[in-house]
Amino acid sequence: MNRRSPAWLLVAVGTLVTAAGCSGGNAPSPPVSSAPSPAAASLPYGGAPKVDRPLPSSVLSGDPCHNALTAEQLKEILGATDPPKPENIPATGPSCRWNHPDSGAGLNIFYDIRTRQGLSSVYQNTKPKTTTWRQLPLVQGFPAVAFSIHPVSGVDDSCEVSVGIADDYTFDAALTLGRGKEGKADPCELTAKVADMVAGNLRQRAGS
Repeated sequence: MNRRSPAWLLVAVGTLVTAAGCSGGNAPSPPVSSAPSPAAASLPYGGAPKVDRPLPSSVLSGDPCHNALTAEQLKEILGATDPPKPENIPATGPSCRWNHPDSGAGLNIFYDIRTRQGLSSVYQNTKPKTTTWRQLPLVQGFPAVAFSIHPVSGVDDSCEVSVGIADDYTFDAALTLGRGKEGKADPCELTAKVADMVAGNLRQRAGS
């Protein structure tokens, strides 16, 4: 067991699980969104729940590499990490990826500040493509869904959680578990814990 493996994931699964190889693989992509028809212009749509107590869009400003999670939280989730890899995704907004240097585990945080469709786009465009789809209990008071897209014979080693902080804004957490434990942990359950941390930090930024 690697001494630098994460604390709460160690409790849950003994060691982190990875997709393939030591590179950590690629985390699930953020949902690809398209504009709704004029009839669906009002949010929410597509079966998505309404966000009763939204946060201002300003909480998603800045770089998720620096403000999504604290250093202590990252250590709890992944233990040691390589330097974070920021990216600006044209369709959605800023993102950040962290990789564990040994286990192949990885974590992505996406701030969707551009589609302005919130969870509605996830329900309408992403849900039909998923092999795993779960509506989660409220995450820090916000509606959330967990999902993954795998081939029938694929390994269930990653999951993505979308959290609606307003009807028109979301953030996503995508976790790839460390190698060797495929089928021994629920990646969606663990990703929901990460999403809860991020949502709590965003609440603090909003002063709520």
